[in-house]
Amino acid sequence: MDEKIENKHSTGSVDTELARELNLFHLTMMGLGMMIGAGVFLGIGNAIFHAGPGGVVLTFSLNGLIALFTAMSYAELSSAIPKAGGAMHFARMGFGNGTGFIAGWMEWFASSIAGSMYSITFSIYTLRYFELLGLLEWVPFDFYILEKIVAVVVALFFIYINYRGASETGNIGAVMTLGQTIFMLLIGLAGIVVAVKDPGRLANFKPFLPKGWSALLVTMGFTYVAFEGYEVIAQAGDEAIDPRKNLPKAMIYSVVIVTFTYMAVSFAAVVAVKHGSVGTEQAVWEWIGSFKEKGFGEAVSRLIPFGNLLLTIAVIFASTSALNATIFSATRASFGLGREGMLPGIFAKVSKKTHTPWGALLLTGVIIIGVAVFLPTMDVASSASIMFLFLFFLVNICVIRIRWNLGEELTYGYIMPLFPLFPILAILSQGVLAVWLHHMSILAWIIAPLWIGAGFVLYFSYSKKRAKPQEHDLLVIDESAAPEGDEYRVMIPVANTDNALHLAVTTTLLCRRKKSRIKILHMLQVKGSIPLTNADEYLSEGKKSIIEAAEYLKPLFPITTTVRYCRNVARGIISTVIEKKVNLLIMGWHGKIKSSLFSMGSILDPVIAKAPCDIVILKDECKNKQFHRVLVPLFGSSNDALAMETAELLLFHEEGQLMLLNLYGKRKREDYSRNLFSRIVKNRSVEYSELPPEFSDSVEAILAASQGCDLAVVGIEGSSLFRMGRKTLTETIAAELRIPFALVKSSGRVEEWAKRIL
Repeated sequence: MDEKIENKHSTGSVDTELARELNLFHLTMMGLGMMIGAGVFLGIGNAIFHAGPGGVVLTFSLNGLIALFTAMSYAELSSAIPKAGGAMHFARMGFGNGTGFIAGWMEWFASSIAGSMYSITFSIYTLRYFELLGLLEWVPFDFYILEKIVAVVVALFFIYINYRGASETGNIGAVMTLGQTIFMLLIGLAGIVVAVKDPGRLANFKPFLPKGWSALLVTMGFTYVAFEGYEVIAQAGDEAIDPRKNLPKAMIYSVVIVTFTYMAVSFAAVVAVKHGSVGTEQAVWEWIGSFKEKGFGEAVSRLIPFGNLLLTIAVIFASTSALNATIFSATRASFGLGREGMLPGIFAKVSKKTHTPWGALLLTGVIIIGVAVFLPTMDVASSASIMFLFLFFLVNICVIRIRWNLGEELTYGYIMPLFPLFPILAILSQGVLAVWLHHMSILAWIIAPLWIGAGFVLYFSYSKKRAKPQEHDLLVIDESAAPEGDEYRVMIPVANTDNALHLAVTTTLLCRRKKSRIKILHMLQVKGSIPLTNADEYLSEGKKSIIEAAEYLKPLFPITTTVRYCRNVARGIISTVIEKKVNLLIMGWHGKIKSSLFSMGSILDPVIAKAPCDIVILKDECKNKQFHRVLVPLFGSSNDALAMETAELLLFHEEGQLMLLNLYGKRKREDYSRNLFSRIVKNRSVEYSELPPEFSDSVEAILAASQGCDLAVVGIEGSSLFRMGRKTLTETIAAELRIPFALVKSSGRVEEWAKRIL
């Protein structure tokens, strides 16, 4: 095997360092700026129209709760992976380059389209107010063209602000967001004051839900885009001060603040109008809802003095701060893809003067301006909403997978409570909202899949071959080429020359009756301070152990040999099992427990819990032994068949004897054991016994039955990833048995499927 390491992912070096200038206040205001945007002004009237007066308040309160669930997922992941790119890095670490690219691709598009919507909203409301004042009569061309011109101008202005740097972006965005939040809270406070002075206005909430609870799904799906701003905070990982602490705080704070703000404002909109004051006998909620997206403005104009002026100012603040935040988010999403080699190099270019990603900003600006000028904004905005829901759905899956696979390796600044309850609730809720959104825009369900499909085409045609390897990825250093067939795939991880030959000998026994292909693996663990690509100096011992096993197995089986660098041996073994679709994993165990945290060790515990295949673990004392009498305790579980098969294959000769010990009492009798055994082996001497009445537990019975036996093959029962303060049954047996033993665990189809996903 050639020891030369070829890095196929090398790319030209680019300066990708960003300045850390954003504190907790900047980050929180950034999230609020993207959430308290034009969406709430357009959404309140539509929510009242579809769900009624109580429905609008419930819409924003329930959406806030769902948003908080996902914000906790973002907070946990951002505290552990504080890098520009946000969801792209989470998905890439959880599922690989392909899923990571699609996550970043969706986030770039959704944020860019949201930016175009905010620029148009600014233009429409500003020009509307100027028109009311009679200041636009001189305009010589169509009013629609003027709206587009103003939208482009304001978009260009904030693109320039983002180019000036994160500090400029954070300061200006924070001022605007603070202003819009104050205006929104004043509107909410005015509504509360009016309701206190005139309690009769609370009758506007009757009937509370005139169109039933199902109408909430429509309004929640349409207005959920108003809560997506917290994800922009994750994009600031490279520019945040103390990101592990400040990113999670900013996310949680922003969602809580905006939820209560929305509830107060929607309450104010309902009580703003006194029944009968608008010259109609319609219910107030029906009158407000009849204006749909303009309903909020009509209501607020009657709530406070100078309502139109204050509303226009509030919309200006809201749309511009949201535009600023979406430009930042979209730019960082595309910059993250460019920095990882998955988009062309221009996306990773950083200005030496301002330390901002000017290439990604330029191309993001092209999308924002192009959409603002040429596309029907509301339908595309609905597409952005769907893709944000898809994106959040994926992030909630990622937080579960990453905690499961990498939790022991990452440094968390925040860990959500009651894990994984909140991500699961968010996944279910967001799936329902995405489906229900078709009631608002069929076109959205056409545009979103088309953009995602284009992303897949781009990934497989360009990005896949150019993506840089991740530090947590397995790096294949040396792998022998061999054609794969339909053989029974067996893998033996070898750690050193002492156990390599022993595992090889045992493998020949376990595979002697099947058409098997043997995969010999050595996982080389490299400390975090050493880059994976510079770790070849540690390779010699692993290659010796592989050669030792390969020389013994080559005459008997087709073999494949692999050496991989990794940060964590257990995760490396599990990943290889999944990648190579291994059927049987054979490992050795020293028999010592070095840590109070783990049952059988930091490598074996995760492998037993997560590897989606059958597992046979041999204690070191099994070396070079000939077994004539083998004990097989039967627990009435799925491991019994594998334990019998393993025991029969390890017997030294045909006259060897199996001793079956029934430990499941009256639930299953001797005929079960014999029928099960007859399906595995036909011509063996079998001794059968049940749990003797003088023994109070299984461990005592197994220890007594092991007297006179050469080997015990025990199914792994009651295993768990961590001890949780008490010994498992398997651990107790392993600690007290005085004869060689093998531990086995069978993976059923459902369990195997679940493990391959998780």
